[in-house]
Amino acid sequence: MGKNKIIRFEENLTFDHLFQRSFEQLEDGFHLKGRWHEDYFGNDKPIILELGCGKGEYTIGLARLNPDKNYIGVDIKGSRMWVGCKQAEELELKNVAFIRTRIVLIERFFASDEVSEIWLTFSDPHLRGAHNRKRLSSPQFLQRYSKFLKEDNLIHLKTDNRPLFDYTLKVIEKGDHDKGVVSFDVYEEGAPPEVMGIQTFYEEMWREEGRTIHYLNFRMKKT
Repeated sequence: MGKNKIIRFEENLTFDHLFQRSFEQLEDGFHLKGRWHEDYFGNDKPIILELGCGKGEYTIGLARLNPDKNYIGVDIKGSRMWVGCKQAEELELKNVAFIRTRIVLIERFFASDEVSEIWLTFSDPHLRGAHNRKRLSSPQFLQRYSKFLKEDNLIHLKTDNRPLFDYTLKVIEKGDHDKGVVSFDVYEEGAPPEVMGIQTFYEEMWREEGRTIHYLNFRMKKT
């Protein structure tokens, strides 16, 4: 392990806004599950998750753009997440938290009707057919989200991967979910300000390479 990673992992332990739990530690339950509003944010503002947040650029961007909402970035890569944690600390953002965990464990952190929205930004497309179920917009993951999303929820997908975008559109149609904005080319067709106004490092690089950025949102029909 590189020296920088070791330093970042050590500093991660000092952040009050970063929660790290193993599967074993979650067996006894997560202390903020069902109590994020009361015991962490100290308000009743909507809670929005960014799943697979990487360096947390989008989580930070959304939190700065919308101070009337609470944002939680989730990822398993602690070294990357350190970037967002550090920035949140330097900016003194009170509406931001981070969770280091695998997304397959996400329902262990939130109670029923506790989360209003989910952002999936440039998620791993898992292009091999047998890996469809690993996509964060798959029916399997939507079922996980349904355990803690509100009835009036909203799920966002922003990606440069057209197969993942098309796949998600099919999932929405097959699941009879309420499709909202659909933009096959964000910077040509337009999209909400939080879609066009926030760009990650890799998004800027991909745009320079001429890649097309896609965006959609939908309300998931809970079963």
